[in-house]
Amino acid sequence: MKKRSKLIFAILSTTAILAGCTPKDGDASVSDNNTVVDLSGSFSGGETATTAPDATDAPEEDDSVPEGMYRSELTNEIISKDIENQRPVAVMVDNETYAYPHMGLNQADVVYEIMNSTANGRITRLMVLVKDWKNIEQLGSIRSARPTNFMLAGDWNAILIHDGGPFYINDFIARKYTNNLSGGFARFSNGKATEFTEYLTSENYTNPSTGKSYDGLITRVEKGGYSEEYNDYYNGREFSFVKGGNRDLDGDSATDIKLPFQHTSSELKYNEETGTYDYYTYGDAHIDPLDGDKVLSFENVIIEKADFTKLDDNGYLIYNVLQPDPWDGYYCTNGKMIEITWQKMGEDSPTYYFEKESGMPLELNTGKTYITLVPDDQWKDLKIN
Repeated sequence: MKKRSKLIFAILSTTAILAGCTPKDGDASVSDNNTVVDLSGSFSGGETATTAPDATDAPEEDDSVPEGMYRSELTNEIISKDIENQRPVAVMVDNETYAYPHMGLNQADVVYEIMNSTANGRITRLMVLVKDWKNIEQLGSIRSARPTNFMLAGDWNAILIHDGGPFYINDFIARKYTNNLSGGFARFSNGKATEFTEYLTSENYTNPSTGKSYDGLITRVEKGGYSEEYNDYYNGREFSFVKGGNRDLDGDSATDIKLPFQHTSSELKYNEETGTYDYYTYGDAHIDPLDGDKVLSFENVIIEKADFTKLDDNGYLIYNVLQPDPWDGYYCTNGKMIEITWQKMGEDSPTYYFEKESGMPLELNTGKTYITLVPDDQWKDLKIN
């Protein structure tokens, strides 16, 4: 069994939490907390390690990259050098069927899917990372964040976009590395319940049906006083990529990945024609209406085994992503898989990935990446064929 220790942060008393921490820009409302939860003491998690493992540095100069372009640190794809130092955003997206179809998710560079609650069939929520966020037409719908999301956004020095969350997040909002924007995003008249109508737009938006106007992300970041570029809490690249862009794994078959998320029935199916993994939920391919109904797909799939701490009987939880010892996982690409290990050393540090057999840093293929944290008590239910 993995060694566990206390998280380094102190949990505020219930009274203080209910009062709320004051965010840096006054923009971090806790809009979906409708349950009073008693917190006493602290909860188990991982401590910050003192020494980071060896990992590859920034890539060498690539003669194949045209002038004015560079290889994205999120995908290794060639993109404009104008946004090289621009921080990504990490957007919380509802994964309940009522929120479908999602809008704009094909703009994502990296997508996390993690358990959002131990209730409701352990429903998952998505956290969508976008580097080129100044060109978002409509992305969402947006929902609340959980403590784990703040730490995962810290991997990337990303600005976290969400609509509130349970009061457990208040202490994370107060972290110096946290930049977040909560609530008040554009409301679209889509005929759905209110909680499924909020979307992220880069530009200011006026709803043609209601006449109400909303600040876009560009304006919100400016008003929040946040840097658009990587700041002092950026601790380097998360991913290493294969030189030349692509490789085949010498591993077992991985053409159908069934994740143990019973509510969403999340699945990734390898598409031999495209060489990517198509994302399925609720038995259907996940499409993006803003991208011609194309399926959300990924060149890389990372599956992390992780334990979690249940915070209360309402289903709130935190993944123990900070661990003194590496955890197991799988990396899948081109229809094959290998065993890996992963380790995150601090709340605002990258997650390091290594090939389990060789111990060498994991190198990804060029393209988009799907990352999921599978609870250790359901690891045996993960099916990869």
